[in-house]
Amino acid sequence: MLSQETCEACRADAPRVTEDEQKRLMESLHEDWQVRDEDGVDVLSREFKTKDFVAALKLANDVGEIAEAADHHPRIVVEWGKVGVTWWTHKINGLHRNDFILAARTDALAN
Repeated sequence: MLSQETCEACRADAPRVTEDEQKRLMESLHEDWQVRDEDGVDVLSREFKTKDFVAALKLANDVGEIAEAADHHPRIVVEWGKVGVTWWTHKINGLHRNDFILAARTDALAN
């Protein structure tokens, strides 16, 4: 299970996921995750619906805790009734397997 995998320390020379790897990893995530290009950098994003602002804030804090534990930090946008989470690996300006692992852990928090 992807969410149970261990993140590896990322280096500036770490490999980005290939297109084939990306396709396989996406199959392990909720269908709402999308890979998008942001200024030439592939990022992995999803918007989570919540019942209100308090629930959105709790989800954002929970994501923050898993991010801090893994020393890998996403963009988190909190609004009333929704939380946007975007993972990518800053050191390599793209997607690494760690991003998909943490996206899977984020999915687990939302369920």
